[in-house]
Amino acid sequence: MNRFALAVSTGIARVTETALGPYQTAMIRIGFSATWLLFLLREFPHRQELYGPDGPWNWNLAEQLISINGAFTALMWSDGRFWFETVYVLAVLSSLLVLLGWRTRAMSVLFMVGVLSLQNRSIFMGDGGDNVLHLMCIYLVFTRCGQVWSLDERRARRTRAARARGEHVVDRAGPALWGVLGLVLVSVAFLGKLNGDWFVPALLWGLWSAQALWWAVGRFARSGQPRIMLDVIANIVHNGALLVIMAEACLIYATAGWYKIQGSRWQDGTAVYYPLHLESFSPWPALADLLSAHGVMVMLVTYGTVAVQVAFPFTLFNRRVKNILLAAMITEHAVIAVVLGLPFFSLAMIAADSVFLPTSFLRRLGDGAARARGRLWARFAGGGGPGPGLPRQHGSKRQQVHQGQPGPQQGAPKEPGSVRTPGPVGGPGADPGDPENPDHTHVGFPA
Repeated sequence: MNRFALAVSTGIARVTETALGPYQTAMIRIGFSATWLLFLLREFPHRQELYGPDGPWNWNLAEQLISINGAFTALMWSDGRFWFETVYVLAVLSSLLVLLGWRTRAMSVLFMVGVLSLQNRSIFMGDGGDNVLHLMCIYLVFTRCGQVWSLDERRARRTRAARARGEHVVDRAGPALWGVLGLVLVSVAFLGKLNGDWFVPALLWGLWSAQALWWAVGRFARSGQPRIMLDVIANIVHNGALLVIMAEACLIYATAGWYKIQGSRWQDGTAVYYPLHLESFSPWPALADLLSAHGVMVMLVTYGTVAVQVAFPFTLFNRRVKNILLAAMITEHAVIAVVLGLPFFSLAMIAADSVFLPTSFLRRLGDGAARARGRLWARFAGGGGPGPGLPRQHGSKRQQVHQGQPGPQQGAPKEPGSVRTPGPVGGPGADPGDPENPDHTHVGFPA
């Protein structure tokens, strides 16, 4: 009984004191924002036909459908061409800023609004990946996805360093941004544009109210206890959203695999052959003919696809098997992107798969990207330093250790899926005046 109570206590402490999976949520943020950004840029010349007033799914048809299903889309607030262009450009801009991790709290909300507005305006313009993006953009607003690999993380690091030097740092951009968004939300509600289904308007009001409360507590609270409580709640919400994202990815693969089992073409091992000969899915006919010319390969790929999709949810508790199947699925989606000409569907699924990538692998990936960026910066900037946002290293690792300086591995988080920031609440490690900063001290209930 004592062992069970200790396990429960440890689990509660872990869930409440830390936002888990910082590298995985950063991959989710980068993957889905990059997928949507690339799609919007590629379709920029055709935007009017896809989502605008020149499309076959015109304003009247969209209005009739939305009056029935109550879907949220800002494009139905006006039928003017200027308004459409404004929403499209804002969708592109918010995707870019989410990708860079600038003010991720606010930008993730605008990213969600952009995705829902365009997709709900013309519901027949997707290829399957749009459904995944539609769901994940909602889950993303509940996560603290700017903890690593973001401009927010760099700003928080510089803020802590400035406060450690005794400087007074006040964030004005964050409150001003949320103030403008609040004014827009009030104006839209006053004009009656938020009619329809209640979920998205309630979510927008809830997110804005929570951010306002976060800023007010950090600005006016005399003790650190209210901020600690809000931090615990934010960690719980983040961890819950991360669990939902993982469950959603498993559900996608499980349902796809079990539906495939029921199909006769998948049962006899010939299902992969037919899409390779469809004109709409053959950007490289010679490559498709080469792959389909070998019957054994077609059969193995058909059966292997079903086996991997059905088995994957059951392998999550075996790290080695899970990683093997994960690599197989990512490879499969990469092949689909090239052979069948579905790059954005594949990118969306790879972004969803990245939530299961090992933390050690993602850290090595991030370190490699940082070194490559530093080398490029040194080459094109004349060797003036390791690059923007990268610390300047003095001496070797052995010299740093002997001189009492922490090496690259010292002070690293002990838990593979967590990031901790040292420092007391309200001290150099915290930023109570910055509502966008997710990187302050995490304190939770020890149960």
